[in-house]
Amino acid sequence: MTDLRLRTGPVVGEGMLEQWRQVHNTIVPPAALSLDEVRERAGRYRLENAYVGDVLVGCSTVRPPEGEEAVATVIARVLPEYRRRGHGAALYATALAHARVLGARVVETCVLAVNEDGLRFARAHGFVEVERYVLDGGTAQWVDLRLALRGDRAHD
Repeated sequence: MTDLRLRTGPVVGEGMLEQWRQVHNTIVPPAALSLDEVRERAGRYRLENAYVGDVLVGCSTVRPPEGEEAVATVIARVLPEYRRRGHGAALYATALAHARVLGARVVETCVLAVNEDGLRFARAHGFVEVERYVLDGGTAQWVDLRLALRGDRAHD
């Protein structure tokens, strides 16, 4: 019998880098990345892929804490055809736990404004919008959201 639980793991090797890139570029096409750009990110951030059995269903990024507030960025991405099955919550929980291990006191995320599923997910997990913007030279609107962490509980 095939195991249908979500399995996550750090991106290691070219094949996994390409899989992470595929999910990222599908979900945020205005910020599509080349394989070289993904390699560079993998050197700075924790990139993970998520699978159900052998099927790639999502990916995540954890940017380590920075500044006096120890702000980490956690982004969980689930391909549209695999949403609303609990995969995003599991992927997010794993990424958030990693951010906490790194010492994050504040967690932020960034969502493409047209990604209504992503915004709904972030708000349902206690994130509040802090800014909307368009990157220089771009047309897509982005939304930054923030979640403050105190102890083991997340608060707005």
